[in-house]
Amino acid sequence: MSEKATIEIDGKKHEFPLIKGTENEVAIDIKTLRSATNGIVTIDPGFKNTGSCESAITFLDGEKGILRYRGYSIEELAEKADFLEVVFLLIFGDLPNSEELEKFHSDIKAQSVVDEDIRKIVDAFPKSAHPMGVIASLTSALTAFNPSSVNVNSDEDMYKAIVKILGKFPVLVAWTFRKKNGLRLEYGDKSVGYVENILKMMFQLPNEEYQFNPIVVNALDKLLILHADHEQNCSTSTVRIAGSSHVGLFASLSTGISALWGPLHGGANQAVLEMLEAIKEDGGDSKKYMAKAKDKEDPFRLMGFGHRVYKNFDPRAKIIKKAADEILNDLGVEDPILNIAKALEQEALNDPYFVDRKLYPNVDFYSGIIYRAMGIPTDMFTVMFALGRLPGWIAQWKEMRLNNEPIGRPRQIYVGETLRPFKAINKR
Repeated sequence: MSEKATIEIDGKKHEFPLIKGTENEVAIDIKTLRSATNGIVTIDPGFKNTGSCESAITFLDGEKGILRYRGYSIEELAEKADFLEVVFLLIFGDLPNSEELEKFHSDIKAQSVVDEDIRKIVDAFPKSAHPMGVIASLTSALTAFNPSSVNVNSDEDMYKAIVKILGKFPVLVAWTFRKKNGLRLEYGDKSVGYVENILKMMFQLPNEEYQFNPIVVNALDKLLILHADHEQNCSTSTVRIAGSSHVGLFASLSTGISALWGPLHGGANQAVLEMLEAIKEDGGDSKKYMAKAKDKEDPFRLMGFGHRVYKNFDPRAKIIKKAADEILNDLGVEDPILNIAKALEQEALNDPYFVDRKLYPNVDFYSGIIYRAMGIPTDMFTVMFALGRLPGWIAQWKEMRLNNEPIGRPRQIYVGETLRPFKAINKR
């Protein structure tokens, strides 16, 4: 587009081009602002109004509740595709045909063995270690066993690195889970699907054959799809900015895992269950806590409702609500925590206070319920989120490197002391 934005500073006008995306998003291109204005920069804490890149991976419109991967609606992908198809789509740009998908899965399975020294690292962690700290450490440790950097100009090298991490990361997730539960560290089963293998690696007991529940498989498959990418969120932008220094893929992914750990990001589904536990300990009165949530003077915060990006219903929550209902009905779980969750959900969906403010249950609310019903402990929830987000991080890292984006280096506005003389220690 040929339009320009004009910024006037001290009576002098400066013109900057406007960039328009394929979904009609408009941005002011200010990359020459500092040089054109003799040192003036913008300030945007949290980068809420700053585009850090041009990306062809994920489109998100929070006002309209739209989420698309590579142009495909999240609703259609969740209904018609499986997780591995979505992984391929995000990383390589389009849905695979049957031959491509079969080869992709076969190549991933061929990389699903990790160095035995990694097992020693897992054994060194105490059972009390938080699984997110363990998985971040193990992902970073992969770098030591794969020291050569990826040649981003080689399609073959990039492909090998991608299938390698997609093969090994589920093993690390399963080992983290099994270590926490005192179970023997097992490898997977090449005869089953990608998501089925994840479940089997996690839950296989040494004295019985693992039985797949199709409703559980379907629920996990959908959860992984819904978490696979979400535009330039905290962990994704962390992966991109770390990778912009040309650090390797595994190290970049480790930074994303650490960023995801926070309760304001991937840890939100863990925070939901911790809230439900607290309500249970206080007698389990959901109506009491919904009243507390509406009281501006009350410090209680209702976790898992509303979203900082979606100003309407989270489209992912609409999809996963059905899976949550199915898994609760099929497993017949009798759990006071889940009963409280269902009561909160119903009250929020029918209370004008929440409906008018569009404070609907979000994907973190439902994902926590599903993981709880599946028997996954609360502190593993964010690890499962990382498992789903892995292909998005890979796709974003790959795009950033292939676009040869410059090293990330935000500016700041200094507000500290001005120049002052040094004082000898006896005069301070």
